[in-house]
Amino acid sequence: MSDIRFDGKVAIVTGAGGGLGRCHALDLAKRGAKVVVNDLGGSVDGSGGGSEAAQKVVAEIKAAGGEAIANGSSVTDDAGVAAMVKQTMDQWGRIDILIANAGILRDKSFSKMEIADFEAVMAVHLMGTVKPVKAVWEIMKTQNYGRIVVTTSSTGLYGNFGQSNYGAAKLSLVGFMNSMKIEGMKNNIKINAISPVAATRMTANIGIPEQVLESLKPDYVTPGVTYLVSEDAPSGTILTAGAGVFAVARIYETDGIALTKDGVTAEEVRDNWTKITDPKGMEAYEQGGGQTQKFMRKLAGG
Repeated sequence: MSDIRFDGKVAIVTGAGGGLGRCHALDLAKRGAKVVVNDLGGSVDGSGGGSEAAQKVVAEIKAAGGEAIANGSSVTDDAGVAAMVKQTMDQWGRIDILIANAGILRDKSFSKMEIADFEAVMAVHLMGTVKPVKAVWEIMKTQNYGRIVVTTSSTGLYGNFGQSNYGAAKLSLVGFMNSMKIEGMKNNIKINAISPVAATRMTANIGIPEQVLESLKPDYVTPGVTYLVSEDAPSGTILTAGAGVFAVARIYETDGIALTKDGVTAEEVRDNWTKITDPKGMEAYEQGGGQTQKFMRKLAGG
């Protein structure tokens, strides 16, 4: 099969000044894409800012013969996101790919976490994805072409101590993707999620041994992202990736049972819990209506 190429395509990668975003941007540029390297240049908790990190990645791309421009907008700022999209359209006249990678961490146990820490993380991860997607959506619809990757996390899928804010934000992006895959279908806009495990500055203080860090380089995640924004990408997939290992995470629902139609009680739910949770016949639905159809079948005795 032929190599995956992006000649003539234009990509925006947020949070691309280092770590995963940098690797994504470099690989797209190597494969022919024109890349907007977006990075606020702040610290891991979202404070501060500057354009130096983005400029360095742009310099790397140009040194390798690629095309790139830097952008220092915050993904949470409406005017900044609009300016980033305008800058891209003024420069190249189209936007084919958006990789929403920007993120921050404010880890604390829920007892010690301030609401401000929760709101800040939600703002960057959730709204910092929604706002760029919204800004490029009509452009992609007009083109009848678009590829979007959002960044979720095993914390969102499965949980992690001290990351209730991060986990809530990351799983919310799966819900966002699930609806957007349906809305984008008729205009050839595909949207997927990457759930990466990689050694970046966001994992620098959690005591991972050096040998393990070497196996968790961001370079081992990027090939999955590159595929997810390619011409032949799937849509609505959660791709998990780390250390060169790739898998797909899915939400499954058990077949369940229909209890008494009138006056169902909590005791009936309790007494039938084994049947309700039986994994035999469980299914992953492509959209919410699949669950409703099952309920109707059960109600009719099917």
